[in-house]
Amino acid sequence: MSLFSKMLGIVFIFMFISCVLYVLFGQITVRRLRKNPKTKDALGVEYASGWDIINVAQALAFPRSWSKKLESSPLSFMHANATLLLENTNTFDRFLGSLFYWLLMLSGLSGALLVLLNSMGVFPE
Repeated sequence: MSLFSKMLGIVFIFMFISCVLYVLFGQITVRRLRKNPKTKDALGVEYASGWDIINVAQALAFPRSWSKKLESSPLSFMHANATLLLENTNTFDRFLGSLFYWLLMLSGLSGALLVLLNSMGVFPE
């Protein structure tokens, strides 16, 4: 088994965990926020079904200064309102959202980087 295969296997394990956390976060937190009249319109634009789960996770995972910049931009309607979401979530929801979002980003970007490096011939066969 090559080094590339081992590293890609680790990335796929993280991707699988991220998929499980996606479902859990959607069922535990975002479902409750969709039912709340105050927060149902503050979840950001839903490009595809379930995209609001990623919007909410991003709002809970980003540092507060980044969220304020997103909220004051002309494209703020595309992002979830972090201020309102922080008022309506508990510590577990924030932890679960942050864990899911950063694991999703880490596994996705590292998987793409591995494939790019492999196509450049970095990993010997």
